[in-house]
Amino acid sequence: MAISISLVLLLVVLTVIFLRNGGLKLGHAICCMLLGFFLAGTSMAPTIQDGINSTANVVSSLQP
Repeated sequence: MAISISLVLLLVVLTVIFLRNGGLKLGHAICCMLLGFFLAGTSMAPTIQDGINSTANVVSSLQP
């Protein structure tokens, strides 16, 4: 678990650097995919899923 958390933090830092740089290349996209993969295995996954579901519900309830 400790290795997974530290790897997730490293991938978060790399992803933020890549996104701020403005040039998202294939290697950067792979880093982002790995971040999502490892983040799904942490205890934060249900909280993130609940937040995404709540946001989707709010957006779907908006009337144009």
